[in-house]
Amino acid sequence: MLQVDHLAKTYGEGKSAVEAIGDLSFEVGEGEFLCVVGPSGCGKTTLLKCMAGLLPPSGGEVRLHDQPVDGPPETMALVFQEYSRSLFPWMSVRQNVAFPLKRKRLPKAELGTRVERAVDSVDLTGFLDRYPWELSGGMQQRVAIARALAYQPEILLMDEPFASVDAQTRADLEDLILEVRREYGVTVVFVTHDIDESVYLSDRIVVLTPSPTRVQEVLEVGLPSPRDQVQTKEQPEFARLRAHVYRSIKRRRGAAEPELDATRGDTTAAAPS
Repeated sequence: MLQVDHLAKTYGEGKSAVEAIGDLSFEVGEGEFLCVVGPSGCGKTTLLKCMAGLLPPSGGEVRLHDQPVDGPPETMALVFQEYSRSLFPWMSVRQNVAFPLKRKRLPKAELGTRVERAVDSVDLTGFLDRYPWELSGGMQQRVAIARALAYQPEILLMDEPFASVDAQTRADLEDLILEVRREYGVTVVFVTHDIDESVYLSDRIVVLTPSPTRVQEVLEVGLPSPRDQVQTKEQPEFARLRAHVYRSIKRRRGAAEPELDATRGDTTAAAPS
């Protein structure tokens, strides 16, 4: 469905040039949940912006349904980490979720149905007429997800969307995104620095090297679905995959990155044995 073909990105020119992405190639299958992990500063957000058509690459290309992505595709939606800055504080939840649909010029009844279904999917039905500043951080991120779902994209790009919430809210949002992925049948590319999260959510994990970024490996995640925060994480295969990804990243860094949560809530943990 989506191809990243020898993608490269350099900021600046001459002696001041910074090579953020060296040479990236991987594919995303239709209906797949793909996680992208890597050390801090390896260009994960730059990669996502290039995939979304928000940033032109310096080399290579991104192709969606075999067509070059040279601007934001109509069938793609992006959820950012800084959810509070992506919502309009003077608009209600209903208005925020409806905002991207204006360009589609839908009949009023269909627009309302889409908004209400999306908000219901993220368990915020009773908050349609509240404003973002009246909601908790986790609820605001649910609004951002609902806004993307109401647009009914084929593919959803998510840039560390749960990094700014507490551990319990994060677990709830992880289960939420798995549920709405099943409900909407959407393809998901999910950038995260949390190794546990990448193993729990994904069908496959793309592990990136430090900048200038390349693909270190693509790892299949064969954990059964539906997944559960306790039962799934108690499985030996979950522990094996988690340790493998951690070692893969650390091997290229030479030392653990504090931002890479090898064990959630303890960013100074030693490598798993």
